[in-house]
Order: sequence, then structure tokens, then C-alpha cells
Amino acid sequence: MTAAVELAAFVGADTVDAALAVAAEAGRFAESDLPAIVAHHADAPSSGNVVADESHSVQPGTGAWAGFGTTAAGAGS
Repeated sequence: MTAAVELAAFVGADTVDAALAVAAEAGRFAESDLPAIVAHHADAPSSGNVVADESHSVQPGTGAWAGFGTTAAGAGS
């Protein structure tokens, strides 16, 4: 809380209060999380929290591996 009070002296109590609410909702209370949230909100106005889910992923799928280790019927005969 000391860090939050010190940060409020620079950016204002309302800004830090809003950042604390975001931190509480996201469960982010590491040492640099609060200043990072304040900086992010200063750069991009809040449009709500982004919640990671499995509806989209940048991880490539495993479809390329589907046939690995299998042989087609009649192949190699």
C-alpha cells in the first residue's frame, strides 16, 4: 500500500484507485504490477479487462501431426 500511496502522489488518487480495482479483479499484486496497470491505462483508455480463453490461440494446431506414425491401408504392400 505504501507504493500505491507514493504512486498516487505522482498520478493522482483516482488513477491509482482505478488501477487497484483492476489489480484486484485480475489478482495482480506483484511489485511492478500497479505501475504497469497505471501506465497501460494512460496509454490506452480502458475498454474492460481482457480475459484469456480458449476460443482463440496463436499456438499452431496439431493437425500437421495427425498422420504421423500411421500408415494408410495398403501402403507399402
